[in-house]
Order: sequence, then C-alpha cells, then structure tokens
Amino acid sequence: MPPIKKYLFTPGPAPVPPEVLLEMARPIIHHRTPEFSAALDQARKRMQPLMGTRQEVILLAASGSGAMEAAVTNLLRPGEHAIFVDGGKFGERWGRILSAHGMIGHQIKVEWGRAVRPEQIEDALHANPDARAVFLQASETSTCAVHPVPQIAELTRGRDVMLVVDGITSVGVFEQKMDDWGIDALVTGSQKALMLPPGLAMVALSDRALARAKEVKTPRFYFDLLRELRLQRDDHTTAWTPAVSLVFGLNKSLGMIHAEGLPQVFARHQLMAEAARAAAPALGLKLIAPDNPAPGVTGILTPAGLDGGRVVRHMRDALGVSVQGGQDQMKGKLVRIGHMGYVSPFDMLVAVSALEMALREAGYRDFESGAGLVAVQRRIERGA
Repeated sequence: MPPIKKYLFTPGPAPVPPEVLLEMARPIIHHRTPEFSAALDQARKRMQPLMGTRQEVILLAASGSGAMEAAVTNLLRPGEHAIFVDGGKFGERWGRILSAHGMIGHQIKVEWGRAVRPEQIEDALHANPDARAVFLQASETSTCAVHPVPQIAELTRGRDVMLVVDGITSVGVFEQKMDDWGIDALVTGSQKALMLPPGLAMVALSDRALARAKEVKTPRFYFDLLRELRLQRDDHTTAWTPAVSLVFGLNKSLGMIHAEGLPQVFARHQLMAEAARAAAPALGLKLIAPDNPAPGVTGILTPAGLDGGRVVRHMRDALGVSVQGGQDQMKGKLVRIGHMGYVSPFDMLVAVSALEMALREAGYRDFESGAGLVAVQRRIERGA
C-alpha cells in the first residue's frame, strides 16, 4: 500500500507552500493588463534583495537552464573564449552551452565535492588571456558543494572578464551580494528556495554586462535580455507570453520570505544543513563535500558495495520520502537530501528517520537505530 502522505526533500523541485498554491489557483488573467503589470513590477522589485543587487531583475518563462543559456548568448560571441568551472553536472552544463553556441570553453576540472580554488581561476586567466568570461555555480547541486564566488570576483572585476554565476541553489538559501562582490550576471530559478513549481527563471546583469550585451550580436530570439529588460522596465510587460500564475505565486512566496526576514531565512537553511550533515557521522557515513558543504542540499555517501539507488527508491516508494541519488559517476553512491525553501528544521527528522530505515532495508546496519535522529535533534536544540 503506498504511503498516504508524501514528503519532498529532493534538491529541486522543492515543496510549495499551500498559500502559494492557492495564489496560483486564482482565475487566469490576460498578461497585457494593468493587474499583471503591477504583479510583474512587484515581483521583480522583491527579487532584488535576494540577489543582492540594485540592478533590474529580468523574469523569463523558462527553467534555470534557460537563464544560463541566455547569459551565454547575450554576453559572448561565437568564437570567443571563456573559462568554466566543471565541478559537477551543472558546471559541465556551462561547457555544453558554450560549445552549442560556438564559443570556446576552457574547462577547470574540479573533483566532485570540492570547491574550485581561486588560484585555479587565476592560473586559467593567465593561460587564456583572451577569455571574456568566467562561468561557475555558487552552489553545485549535484555535488552539494559551494564555490568561493567572492574571492573569484576579486580576480575578475579588475580585468575585462565578466563573472557569470549560477545561483539556482544559492539565491534565497544563503546571502548573495551581486553588486558588492562584482558579479556580472546572476541567474536563478523558481523551483528551489523560491518555493514555486518549475518554469520561471531570473537574470540580473551588471552595468558592465549590459554594455557588453549591447555590443554582442550573437543570434538570439526568445532569450534577448536587452529586449526583455526594456519591456519589463519601461512598458511593465514581457516580450513573450509570461508564466502568469507563476508570477502571482512568486509575489506570494517572496512576501512570505521577506516577512520571515532574509537573515532568518538564511539562518534556517544553515541550521537544516548542519542538522542533516550531523546525521552522517552518527550513521558511520561520510559527506561528499566535507570542506565546503552547501546550505541547500546535503550529500551523504552510501557505504561501499551498497546500492544507493535502492536506498533512494525505498525511501520514496515504501516510506513516501523523496530524496535524490547521485548523477554520473556518483550514481548509486550518494543520497542527496534537499532542504530549501518551504522546509523547517524538524523536517530533517523525517528525512533522516527514513534514511535510517532504508539503509537497514538495503543491508547496512553498522549503526545504532536512532543514532542519526539523535544527532539531528541535538543540532536543532542548539538553534541557529
């Protein structure tokens, strides 16, 4: 018999609050109306503090990957050089997008679970003086690791090199300072900490990136960021049919986030991350990213010889608790527990309880029953 109640702890999509679901269930309206224009303006304004910018935030009807592609095609010409950090599945995606549009990508390969070192970026910039941009993730979802964006920005902002950051699992999870750090393009998506279904992407561009976009004539149609910016800023509308219900939902979710307060939101995510991470050693297991773990998703390595996919399937199908396994070379070796957005510290008790039961079902019993739960509870007791 399937579980009557299900829990979502995947690294995305993340849970959506009932208030947001109700807001999106409103009767659909036409998007060329004052009502939608007001909602669009409000949502764009409310996004700015989460991204740490005074720049205009552009909304796109797309997944986060659409925003990534838009950043590439609006800031680089075919044949131009760029550096990208490949420390996981989504870092690899930067390279694939660059290649698809005829740009020359220079890869910095980083071991999964590790952060790129600023000196690696500096070495790559010296080795590739024609590079016009550096692309990386703030938080690499596939490996649960965080890259040192502020330190990397120190290297790019004094050069004629743009810094483009995928903030899909960082915006709304931990503090982003796009303007202060010197990020030239910051992108994110709706289905993580913003507490929405998939389908909405956001991009913010620095003045330097905007000037660059005016020079670049790479073919683009749907993802023309300058056209979108002009229409959204000046005409309070979008170039193409927008995700109307998602925009109304975004306004609701951002209202909830700002009511909680950004410092409190970031502290809640950090507490959940530390609680989930505390379970690993208590169960005799290791983290994939022990030195630079992400606040939005925790990766726990399964024991050698154990089928991690079986653990994930048992949690989902028998217990109603959805987490995610590893990708590529980490397939069957990793359990990723997402804790972004509409999730509370006590939810980590549910996730770790299910993990313990699934580990035992898969044949791993080298821990005292409840050991992970005790570790989670003790970390929650200490507070944020």
